[in-house]
Amino acid sequence: MATDQQVKRLFKLVNGENRARATAAAKAGMSENTARKYLRAGKLPSEMRTQRTYRTRPDAFADVWGDILPYLEENPGLEVKALAEDLQRRHPGRFHSSQLRTLQRRVKQWRAEAGPGKEVYFDQAYEPSERPQSDFTCMNKLGVTIQGQPLKHMLFHFVLAYSYWEGGTICKSESFEALAEGLQNALTQLGGVLRLHQTDSMSCAVRNPKRTEKEGAPFTDRYGALMRHYGMEAQHTQPRRPNENGKIEQRHYRLKRAIGNQLALRGSPAR
Repeated sequence: MATDQQVKRLFKLVNGENRARATAAAKAGMSENTARKYLRAGKLPSEMRTQRTYRTRPDAFADVWGDILPYLEENPGLEVKALAEDLQRRHPGRFHSSQLRTLQRRVKQWRAEAGPGKEVYFDQAYEPSERPQSDFTCMNKLGVTIQGQPLKHMLFHFVLAYSYWEGGTICKSESFEALAEGLQNALTQLGGVLRLHQTDSMSCAVRNPKRTEKEGAPFTDRYGALMRHYGMEAQHTQPRRPNENGKIEQRHYRLKRAIGNQLALRGSPAR
């Protein structure tokens, strides 16, 4: 296919320098038949392209779209990859991984026309092992149940900001004991300690600013001792500045979305 630059050169050679069509076509790098087409039209290739409005192959998801749509309507954050994997489980041998992009395009079109708007996130740059982050997050909105009984719980969530390595420990409340257990579990799974540990201004680790002014140390005695035990430097974000702990906040969202996907596919979506 000829480019706009080639056709512009063709027009210049034929009109400006009065070259023969065959000579001009050769100098522009195209066949004489191609040159004839553009000379007759008097347009550039980009001006002659028309958007395709027809399908080149049958829609593989046409007869299961009615089953897919309720999942998308009831669970706006459902990931297409999880949906595709569920289709493969429910229809063995019918769907395969190479069709993921096709399903993503169809879901994207549906969401653009009928779905909710997207939240916007801005990534920040981090160096390896520079700033692991941890925080507590409440998991109750997911509606997890055990033998029909609601599981009211929180999660101590630990993330390496550069690699996104994650560790998590279920707990009942945002306490120092839960923080110490969660940090110990994460470091054990990781197989080592890091130079620094960043939290938000959680009361189980960070003193009230008035007490900091009075006692000098920004961290509680027990949390300071915990950091010394592991040989880690303690750091915390400013109060009411969750963006400073942005990686862990983002991973909270992604983790809950992944769990919500699986609950939805098991027939127990969050309400």
